[in-house]
Amino acid sequence: MKLWWAVARHFALTLAWLGASLAHAGDSNANPAAALRAQYGVLRDQLSHNQFQRPLQIDSSETPGGVTGDIYALINHPFATAGAALNGPARWCDILMLHINTKYCRAATDRHGSVLQVNIGSNHDQPLSASYQVDFAYRVAAATPDYLKVMLTADEGPLSTRDYWVVLEAVAVDDGATFIHFTYSYAYGLAGRLAMKTYLATIGRGKVGFTMVGTQPDGRPLYVGGMRGMVERNTMRYYLAIEAFLGTLSAPPQARLETRLRAWFAAIERYPLQLHELERSEYLDMKRREYSRLRADAGVTTREAPGSWERDAIA
Repeated sequence: MKLWWAVARHFALTLAWLGASLAHAGDSNANPAAALRAQYGVLRDQLSHNQFQRPLQIDSSETPGGVTGDIYALINHPFATAGAALNGPARWCDILMLHINTKYCRAATDRHGSVLQVNIGSNHDQPLSASYQVDFAYRVAAATPDYLKVMLTADEGPLSTRDYWVVLEAVAVDDGATFIHFTYSYAYGLAGRLAMKTYLATIGRGKVGFTMVGTQPDGRPLYVGGMRGMVERNTMRYYLAIEAFLGTLSAPPQARLETRLRAWFAAIERYPLQLHELERSEYLDMKRREYSRLRADAGVTTREAPGSWERDAIA
């Protein structure tokens, strides 16, 4: 992904220029903490009055070669707590494993530094051998007493997707809270775009995101669909995983996992139109098995031919 030469460089720069992803723009910002606080000031009203019933704003954008989702949110945790908890590769595995499509996550190191070996699969229980391994390079771009920036990047993913950027910025704000900006983006070629278009025209038909783009004849909201709807759903799933992770830090260690799983599922069920996929018992049973497999650390990681699960994994 980072090595797709001139076309890739143009795409990445375009994302940064449009503001769809701050993964690159933040690197050149002389004072990223001040910039993020300024963004908090701009969004303060939207954070207080929105459809989510929580201080959250979601945005998305689509280009001919990729898609990006952004979430800005105020979390009720002091930065000293949130910044420390979100700074560490193993902790990000704890976060990513809550997502319905994450089947395995192990923090490791290679000659370049920290890596998260993540297996992505279907919405349902499946053998690890049927999943797709994505290797995310983990980097802490900035860590100060009042600001944190963590970046996860991967060269390739399922269904011919590539150039994955998962970026978290967090900054201390007034009243002992933390303001965060979370970005999830990826690129795709012609084959991937055609496959995803086919998915959206068949089993993915009717799936929507969170951005309101109008009203239906009966007055109900009309939400964005297509590729933007797809990336908004996954961006929200990852954000709610961060929230569930932080919200269970005070739970007893032996109860943390179960509490976290239940918290994540309860959070996504607040938005059933966009995020409902499984019943709670199905999700909990599946995740318990996946965590048991993770503890056993069998080390089975494969890349297989694209299948229907790959479409599920990015939907």
